[in-house]
Amino acid sequence: MEQSREPILNVPSIMVALLALLGLVHGVREWVLSEADDRAFLLTFAFIPARYDMSMLLGGVLPGGFGAQVWTFFTYALIHADLTHLGFNALWLLAFGTPVARRFGAVRFLAFFMMTVAAGALAHLIVYPGARAIMVGASAGISGMMGAATRFAFQPGGSLDFWRPRGTDPDRIPAAPLSVALRNPRVLTFLAVWFALNLLFGLGSFSIVGYDQNVAWEAHAGGFIAGLLLFSLFDPVAPQQGGTQDEYSQF
Repeated sequence: MEQSREPILNVPSIMVALLALLGLVHGVREWVLSEADDRAFLLTFAFIPARYDMSMLLGGVLPGGFGAQVWTFFTYALIHADLTHLGFNALWLLAFGTPVARRFGAVRFLAFFMMTVAAGALAHLIVYPGARAIMVGASAGISGMMGAATRFAFQPGGSLDFWRPRGTDPDRIPAAPLSVALRNPRVLTFLAVWFALNLLFGLGSFSIVGYDQNVAWEAHAGGFIAGLLLFSLFDPVAPQQGGTQDEYSQF
């Protein structure tokens, strides 16, 4: 009798499509666009806080007009500085986006990704109003996936519960209420380490000639917090009913 085989990497199709899109955008910039065209592309689709300065907009300094004030909240996440930046983000997106994509499904996953990406851009804009440094990269969306995974991966039976029963689906475990999850020592430890590392390294920014270099840890924080707080709006799995502090504080 022929036995079915499990795939080595059970990656949802939507995740493969998103990674392919990131690679395609970078490939076009790298091998198709001229240097001048690439600069114009960045100024049109990267996130630039100065775009929301009316004098810059009306003066035609930045292309795209009012439309770019909307689409760059999302399109900046599809652009990466170089192959290293793309590869690093692709690995983290694969690691944290995959369980969220399995849980949410394609449509919810894309909506959630776009929401966290936009939240990261908004946080960056609030901290750096009028700045001319451009911001690119999917890091805010990846941070959002980390925030979402925090809501279910540390729960009993979740993917980071090493004593979960065999045969259970860790990506479909009911999420604890946020007030309960934030009393879980593993969640608190993860949050502390995550924010500390982002404050130290602030990865994800990119500068071009004529623009000041900028650090995008605020965008990471914006995406992470949005993913953590708004997870329940997208989660199709029925939430955990009740629950005490003791239930969610076991190592």
